[in-house]
Amino acid sequence: LSDRFFPYAAIQTDAVLSLDEDTSLSTSEVDFAFVVWRSFPERIVGFPTLSHFWDPEQRRWGYTSKWTNELSIVLTAAAFYHRYYHSLFTEYLPAGLRELVDGLAACEDILMNVLVAAVTKLPPIKVTQRKQQKESIPQQVGRGDGDAGTPPVGERSPSPPRSPPAKVKGTAGAAGGRRFSQRQDCLDQLADWFGYMPLVSSQLRLDPVLFKDQVSVLRKKYPRLEKP
Repeated sequence: LSDRFFPYAAIQTDAVLSLDEDTSLSTSEVDFAFVVWRSFPERIVGFPTLSHFWDPEQRRWGYTSKWTNELSIVLTAAAFYHRYYHSLFTEYLPAGLRELVDGLAACEDILMNVLVAAVTKLPPIKVTQRKQQKESIPQQVGRGDGDAGTPPVGERSPSPPRSPPAKVKGTAGAAGGRRFSQRQDCLDQLADWFGYMPLVSSQLRLDPVLFKDQVSVLRKKYPRLEKP
């Protein structure tokens, strides 16, 4: 899976648009995200997001896909980033880290976010989306053995969500549960590898000017973003 971030010679542009095969975006969404990325080329700019948190009871890092005011990961299922990060991912990261994500087969996008955050000390940027991009995983707090250490001194760690875990049903739910568990373990192991949690939380989302304002559609550059 880490091969998706290989610095292929065929990539000639600075901007890389990463899409999963089941992602559906309108041209307006892609255009607006690219405009935002041009203003923040050092960050990951995209649509589906996750939020990490420190679980004091389990003494480990976890993540949630619940819609909250905070985010710290923009999934590369639909995101722009600079091609420079392909070189860093392949040539800078220890081979053991890439082997970790390949072995779990579920978290190369989380590793990319951790890498970018470690380099920039900045959070990713979420942009307006017309069609909701959500990861099909149980929206719950992970549990397991292990100790990822304590949160960095002076850093406020996001708190785990208080709502009850979603129930997993059937084969699809079991597969989603395995994927969720693998990603939880991956995030916790990445914190161990780096010796701290590089991810940075943010409450920022960027929308086009006049987005959903009660003005004429003719005055809006991306009117289709407001349609369900």
